Amino acid sequence: MLRIMKYLSKAEIGQMLLALVTIVGQVFFDLKLPDYMADITTLVETPGSNMQDIWIAGGKMLLISLGSVACAIITGYIAARVGSSFTQRLRSLEFRQVESFGPAEMNHFSTASLITRSTNDITQIQMFITVGLQLIVKSPIMAVWAVAKIAGEGFEWTLATGIAVVILLAAITVMMAMVMPKFKAMQTLTDNINLVARENLTGLKVVRAYNAEDYQETKFTKANKELTETQLFTNRTMAFMMPLMNTIMNGLMLAVYWIGAYLINAAALTDKLTLFSNMVVFSNYSVQVIMSFLLMSMVFVLWPRADVSAQRVLEVLDTEPMVENGTKTAADIAKTGQHGTVGFKNVSFTYPDSREAMLENISFSAKAGQTVAFIGSTGSGKSSLINLVPRFYDATQGQVLVDGVDVRDYDLKTLRDKIGYVPQRSVLFKGTVASNVSYGDKPGDSKAAERAGISAEQMSRIKAAADVAQASEFVNRMDGGFEASIAQGGSNVSGGQKQRLSIARAVYRHPEILIFDDSFSALDFKTDREVREALACEAKDSTKLIVAQRIGTIMNADLIVVLDDGKIVGQGTHKELMETCEVYQQIAESQLSKAELMA
Repeated sequence: MLRIMKYLSKAEIGQMLLALVTIVGQVFFDLKLPDYMADITTLVETPGSNMQDIWIAGGKMLLISLGSVACAIITGYIAARVGSSFTQRLRSLEFRQVESFGPAEMNHFSTASLITRSTNDITQIQMFITVGLQLIVKSPIMAVWAVAKIAGEGFEWTLATGIAVVILLAAITVMMAMVMPKFKAMQTLTDNINLVARENLTGLKVVRAYNAEDYQETKFTKANKELTETQLFTNRTMAFMMPLMNTIMNGLMLAVYWIGAYLINAAALTDKLTLFSNMVVFSNYSVQVIMSFLLMSMVFVLWPRADVSAQRVLEVLDTEPMVENGTKTAADIAKTGQHGTVGFKNVSFTYPDSREAMLENISFSAKAGQTVAFIGSTGSGKSSLINLVPRFYDATQGQVLVDGVDVRDYDLKTLRDKIGYVPQRSVLFKGTVASNVSYGDKPGDSKAAERAGISAEQMSRIKAAADVAQASEFVNRMDGGFEASIAQGGSNVSGGQKQRLSIARAVYRHPEILIFDDSFSALDFKTDREVREALACEAKDSTKLIVAQRIGTIMNADLIVVLDDGKIVGQGTHKELMETCEVYQQIAESQLSKAELMA
């Protein structure tokens, strides 16, 4: 928990120091009250006392109480402010760190766990800072100060208080030893229940198609039961804390009064008033001692979960992405004189958690404006190959070159600004059609900016990109056209429509390199052809890297690279491969007739 405090700002540290002063002030006022109570008791018991003196002492007690309340309010305000601002920063840092993660890091943490870490875990830290830090500072100060106050007031009373504290500490130690492992397990179990719920929601169509609702419900019930049983165990154990505290407190009070009664009864008449006054003061101080340990026990409730949560958040913040940022900027790349070239030189690649290479000794080059296609059987490494260009992964051996520069030397923003990427599985974001097509572009400042903050010039580019992707027809039929709403994940449009909007998003950027990872598979043959023809015209200056399963999609490519089991088994034009590459021939003949292949 202490390690995460390094992310506190100087202003927050200053505010916490101010809170420390107000906490000390509150303890001072609370421990000053028994002195005035003793004065009032003495005045009441002393014959001939002036009523005005009692009112004065009572007024001082009231002022002291108000001072304690004021300190408590200031402390609570500061703690809440620091807790909110600190956790806001942690959430932002965690989100920014997750954005820098590649597929390897995402697979390590899992999406469900990352969601829990940025929500539930952050909340636990906020609760501890808002409440726990006050208690962890206040309780020992109060305990030591109160013990110092009562030391020497009476051996019997001090001994009774010591015995009560020992019993209390022993009980707290036993309970903490029982519940702390459970507290640590609760965050992992929360991850698990989030995982099952998210898996069920994202795969709802498959669940219904296979009538697997009962199976999924059983999985969720098991995860829910494990979390519930753990929470019940900790709650039931901690439920003994308050009754135990009250019992020990009441027992101590009874002991103080019993001892006081015994001492007063045995004392001389002149000492009785002093002993009675001391008994009143001692009973109040002993309650303060027990209260300080009660507050400390609440810290023990908050600390374990907050500590585990802090460790989980730090795991994310301390994780260094495998893909490190380079230093070469756009100005450095411009000096090469190349524009949109891609080259692979003896590239081999192995996934982080795998022993076998996915790609071996891959070499080819693509000139500016060329179309290079990749084809092969499932699992041959096509998607893995093109994922090396935008550096979702880094090559294990060899070099991937863009504009003659190794991609590992690029500043990542500079590299990815050159690329328009259409993934195999289309991804749309909650917003509008226009905001999805112009995704990543800054809103325009034009006076004509509309609801989505998109300028007239940007809207013109959006419509042109949609025309290339053959998306304008269905977009214009939607309610609102390009301002039509897109649900989260694009759930309110079909697979083919999502694919076309994803293609439009890539075309909108006018990138030097367009990457299509099997992006035409959801399109019918007619739309596929129309999109490719439009790309050939509108994106003729862009280098196009296409992963495809259909021979018809890539027949006109300038270069076709045939992959088999991670190796290049042939490269050339369609005509050349039909004569020289057996693997390509088998794929081609399984899809098209000889007449179509020779056309």
